[in-house]
Amino acid sequence: MMMMQMQETPKQKNSLFNAMNRFIGAVNNMDQTVMVPSLLRDVPVDEHSELSSLKADVDEGDMYSHYQLLKSIRTDIEWGVRRAAADERRKESLKITRTNSSASTSSMSSSASSSSASSSSSEDDEEEDEEDLDLEKQFQFHLVGLQGVLSKLTQQANCLTKCYKKEVGMGGWGL
Repeated sequence: MMMMQMQETPKQKNSLFNAMNRFIGAVNNMDQTVMVPSLLRDVPVDEHSELSSLKADVDEGDMYSHYQLLKSIRTDIEWGVRRAAADERRKESLKITRTNSSASTSSMSSSASSSSASSSSSEDDEEEDEEDLDLEKQFQFHLVGLQGVLSKLTQQANCLTKCYKKEVGMGGWGL
């Protein structure tokens, strides 16, 4: 799937949408350049500083694993992460089922502590109000973090493309 990239105005340069567009464009370019991904197997990442920062998150330290990871992240951005969320909910429901079966035996002791729960409800309301006031700060924090991560991933996709070209002798084609 080819996605059209829009021209950025100076004001939009730092928008999340443009950061995602730059990343997707870099991964699309990487995907079109890397004709034989298996050539990336066993190519160590250690010599490429832009890629080595991702090494801790990937079991294998070769460029092929980075190629696969970058493509996977692009798919998550384009299509969402519903499948991962559904898998997580399924795992959580299994935990709840297991917890409920063991919790039924301890329900007698929890009924004694329910009288203290009413006094903590007003504290919960105050905490929720503080959280609502803090939502904008939380959003800003996560937005800056996401833009930073996308910028690093874009650099990694561009670096991987450049490294692949070097490996197969396409150095004169430019990036």
